[in-house]
Amino acid sequence: MQVIGLCRFSYPAEGGFQVEHDDTATREAYLFAPARLEERFRHFEAICLPGLKAQSDPDFTFLVLVGTSLPPAARERLEALLEGLPQARIVARPPGPHRAVCQEVINAARDMAVPCLQFRHDDDDAVAVDFVATLREAARDVASLRAKHRLVGFDWNRGYVARPDAEGICAEETVTPYWGVAEAMAVAPGVKQSTMNFGHNKIMRFMPTVTFTDRPMYVRGHNEHNDSRQKKHVKPVALPRLDGDGEALFRERFAIDADQVRRIFA
Repeated sequence: MQVIGLCRFSYPAEGGFQVEHDDTATREAYLFAPARLEERFRHFEAICLPGLKAQSDPDFTFLVLVGTSLPPAARERLEALLEGLPQARIVARPPGPHRAVCQEVINAARDMAVPCLQFRHDDDDAVAVDFVATLREAARDVASLRAKHRLVGFDWNRGYVARPDAEGICAEETVTPYWGVAEAMAVAPGVKQSTMNFGHNKIMRFMPTVTFTDRPMYVRGHNEHNDSRQKKHVKPVALPRLDGDGEALFRERFAIDADQVRRIFA
């Protein structure tokens, strides 16, 4: 089974944001603001990439969707960060309808003759180092279910909310279903719909889903530029700082090194 992950790195889509903008130029000005881009790069390097680089099953493709208008310096920095992840492929597209563009990008990377396991991944989130292997195993375990349905959803709902800073990592364990991170979809051969055609918290309305709560499988990034945190009614979340045992767990489970976090955010 082919495994494909999609990460939108400041892609100026039409739609797809909880905070709307009047036009593409306004959205690009927001996305490419130096302070915002700097934060996204720091989270991408410290939180997102380590677990992907350390996957116990390295047989997957990681598509990084960017806009054709991404500033050249940012594109160069992104390319440099991805040099250590051979599974990564940067895909540039002009602004377009969010779901349609994401579907096209995923399907362009597919072998439509075989089943495909797909997951979305934000640039400030992390998955556990055994996520790809666990996803494959889960898909094999429900082979009879996949045989009956074009689409089958998978959700690992135990993980952490975390905020990195110059002093390390503040984090707290949570069980939150269908949060979008460590969530995946099995797509049957020939089916053109993708995981990006559905809201991550609504997939259970359209397909059978299987959920797992046995062990932490994700880190959900918490920072000032989360799209979901831009609205006025959103309250700040107080997170306790990880102690030595917590930092060791993050290194083992997500390959996130608190010392590297401190260096990056210093």
